[in-house]
Amino acid sequence: MSLLTDLMDAVTAGSIEVVDLTAPLSGDTPILQLPEPFGNTWRFQFEEISKYDERGPAWYWNNFRAGEHTGTHFDAPIHWVTGRDGEDVAQVPARKLLAPAVVIDRCEQAAADPGYLLRIEDVQAWEAEHGPLPAGGWLLYRTGWDARGDDDAAYLNAGNTPGVSPACAEWLAEQTPIAGMGVETVGTDAGAAHSFDPPFPCHSFLLGAGKYGLTQLRNLDRLPPTGAVVLAAPLPIVRGSGSPARVLALVER
Repeated sequence: MSLLTDLMDAVTAGSIEVVDLTAPLSGDTPILQLPEPFGNTWRFQFEEISKYDERGPAWYWNNFRAGEHTGTHFDAPIHWVTGRDGEDVAQVPARKLLAPAVVIDRCEQAAADPGYLLRIEDVQAWEAEHGPLPAGGWLLYRTGWDARGDDDAAYLNAGNTPGVSPACAEWLAEQTPIAGMGVETVGTDAGAAHSFDPPFPCHSFLLGAGKYGLTQLRNLDRLPPTGAVVLAAPLPIVRGSGSPARVLALVER
């Protein structure tokens, strides 16, 4: 039997579970809110075209509008000035959208300090226990923040949200083989990252190194520290800096 047949048999039997890491996308989905004079992304909006009526008797469909970085989404390198000569979201090779993933859990620390920053020592301690970060894979940073995802105010928390220290962001970008980083928060950087040096270090270092970001993930608690495979499927928007994405994980049970 082929490997793909074996895979689908395992999915059907339940020995491989498909875990949805995507937040539902609606007008209530929290969005990043930048202060003036900076521009802001749109909330997700629906506009009905027809619904089994005189506008279209047998079909239901809608127009929608949303920013590229709304809801669970994929950051391409050109999203940031440091990656301006890199890939747009349509140029990301399809083979890179399916990759191994590891989960670093810092829920306890983020519960005690909502502005907790992942440090190099945290990652190195994780590696000492679980092995090296996966080449071409995702580092998923679990903080428990997805539990706030249905409450705009609690989710944004007046800009006090977990993230990554500048030193750790630079180290992950330049000294590790990961393809990108995924988080449960509204963006890959901490809420206070505008005041860091450099500002927004995850964006600056990771995207500048040609790596990727995934944000507003859910259900990371259902993934093991190692062994999951993630499929991140953004829309191939030509010249797009990113895209809402359906993010799925395959987990062997």
